[in-house]
Amino acid sequence: MFAGLNNNPVSFPQAMPPDWPGNAWWHWVIFTVIILVFFLGSVIMFIYMERRVLAKMQARIGPNRVGPFGLLQAIADAVKVLMKEMVTPANADKIVYWLAPAITFAPVVMVLAVVPFADGALLADLNIGILYVLAISSLSSIGVFMAGWSSNNKYSLIGAMRMVAAVVSYEMPIVLALASVVLIAGSMSLNDIVIAQQSYPMLLMQPLAFLLMFIAGCAEINRSPFDLMEADSEIVAGFHTEYTGMKFALFYLAEYGEAVVMSSVIATVFLGGWQGPFLWPWLWFILKTFFVFFLMIWTRTTLPRVRIDQLMSLAWKFLFPLALINLIFTGIEVLTYPDGIPWYFIFANIAIGAILVLLWSRLYKVGGGRIAVG
Repeated sequence: MFAGLNNNPVSFPQAMPPDWPGNAWWHWVIFTVIILVFFLGSVIMFIYMERRVLAKMQARIGPNRVGPFGLLQAIADAVKVLMKEMVTPANADKIVYWLAPAITFAPVVMVLAVVPFADGALLADLNIGILYVLAISSLSSIGVFMAGWSSNNKYSLIGAMRMVAAVVSYEMPIVLALASVVLIAGSMSLNDIVIAQQSYPMLLMQPLAFLLMFIAGCAEINRSPFDLMEADSEIVAGFHTEYTGMKFALFYLAEYGEAVVMSSVIATVFLGGWQGPFLWPWLWFILKTFFVFFLMIWTRTTLPRVRIDQLMSLAWKFLFPLALINLIFTGIEVLTYPDGIPWYFIFANIAIGAILVLLWSRLYKVGGGRIAVG
């Protein structure tokens, strides 16, 4: 058992063997297909879900013509984009220009290799799964910078530099938020972290870490209100301004793929992943993933886009200090209760998180003015 949320052990079905169905190569093939089907299917549904939910929140209709209830609209758009001519700027660095979309897209899918769909149902149960997620997910920014630099377009370069700055800045609060979870779970394996949430989800024990992870995750994957890399009023379409056809489609797929991955990781780490009553484990995982993405859509509809100075200031002056303080409090709790933090610390951690946000917001300044929560 793991130190942490295991005071009341709960019986679970037998975990899937690591070489299921009995052969490592077949295991690799089957779970590779499962990951690709889940990834592509989720991207299509995310696109449809975002359009429909945004339309409802903004008193519009949304896509409703192609297929029943507009379900085939995303597929129609994909076909349209793939049929467009692929134009390469005359002065572009062509090799780097062509490689950028693939280098941006590939790491997004690779992250899902360590995300469990059920107990033991994952491609590779790494004992450094969290470290793998952080390392691989950051590689997409290299492809983004390659795209901006190779396009020979100053607006593309500015968008790419903003993207790299956001990834570097917001990676810090994400690392510290996940470190707090790792301290409680006693493992960096995502499957072990899910098992460590048998009694209650990590969201209850680490509400501040969840908030920090959600905000920083939205900023890192270029979700509104942090989508400054594609601010039409300033830098046209950002790093992919010069891309068309299939190359643009790869960037578009990678952007929604990052939303799928971030939602999956948050659902796994903070919402108990595949755990839940009555339904199949994989269905619980999918429902929780879509719930996290719904929260992303909600924030996009509600909040206006921030400026670039506000973007950087939020990361270094607000999220990073709070994540560091939360990690210190979590470390004290784990040292005090090495055999498992008592359940009633849920209320203490919720109170500590709320007080920290309220107090720190009064010290936090944006653009020369002070803002306060509450």
